[in-house]
Amino acid sequence: MLRRHCVLLLVTVFSGCLCSPVSSPGPAQRAPLPDSLALDAPPVVAASADTITETAMRNVLFHVDDDIRLRIRHLRGRTRDLAGEHIIVLDDKRRIVLDITWAEIGLTEEDLSLLLNRYVFGYDGSPLSNLVVKTEGQHITQKGVMHKVVDIPFEMDAELTVTEQGLIRIHPTKIRIGIIDGGGLMRALGIDLSELLDLSKAKGATIEGNDILLDPLKILPPPAIQGELTSIRVEGDEIVQVFGSSSARGAEPLPLPVPAQNYVFFRGGTIRFGKLYMVQSQLIAIDEDAKDPFDFYLDYYHTQLIEGYHTTLQQYGLMAVFPDFNDLGKNDK
Repeated sequence: MLRRHCVLLLVTVFSGCLCSPVSSPGPAQRAPLPDSLALDAPPVVAASADTITETAMRNVLFHVDDDIRLRIRHLRGRTRDLAGEHIIVLDDKRRIVLDITWAEIGLTEEDLSLLLNRYVFGYDGSPLSNLVVKTEGQHITQKGVMHKVVDIPFEMDAELTVTEQGLIRIHPTKIRIGIIDGGGLMRALGIDLSELLDLSKAKGATIEGNDILLDPLKILPPPAIQGELTSIRVEGDEIVQVFGSSSARGAEPLPLPVPAQNYVFFRGGTIRFGKLYMVQSQLIAIDEDAKDPFDFYLDYYHTQLIEGYHTTLQQYGLMAVFPDFNDLGKNDK
């Protein structure tokens, strides 16, 4: 009973204004999604034996949605179909799973802030909102609003590590609630964040004492990813996640059919895109402007394809040269 009164006392002492939300840029121009144009797979294709679709990416800004992008420095793995038809359907990311063998993937401060607000804690009754993440040296600073009896502005400094289970551990080193030393007050009251925050409805987030644990495989919307997070670090304004190992089997470079700096490459298996099927696939999307990362949006690859060009390769593969998605609709295009 005493601990319950202490928690109530803590959350009713403070009140304050909300932190400013992260702004989101408007969407780029885009063509209609091809869902209504693509037919079901012919029975002979759907019934064929499953094969492996090797996947490689380099220097790609992979869109999660209009605003959030995964900064894929390099990636090796395999792409699989979740529907059991053994066909990678690029027009339905809910059917795709990417098994990562080795990758380095960065999230900027803004990307992570939007991801937390929109997908992890973006539900009715969430105890946290208006989260803003900043990098500071080798740690992060997170501001936001805690919803209890009143709205409580908070700020915390935290270290990032990886648990044995491959989860991201956000360990606070300093907590400020309003203008008060929240960590010291909680210690004096004998409570921790797990007694203040109910994360049972959060997507891919749990709490352990004062530590928030994020599952990097669950906090993202489709396409699904599988793999083992092995390390995490703060580098400039990015949080860089490392999956797997460069020495693992299947992590070796995938030979490209044409030279490219920034690309998304699929080899093997059957792929469907729009009305077309490619068996024993060899499909590579290349950045039209290699001077900056390849801004690629799977939902609207068709739009990028329209604005770019494609060429059939000697072994009946396909090379598509895409403009960056964030360049679509600009006056100089």
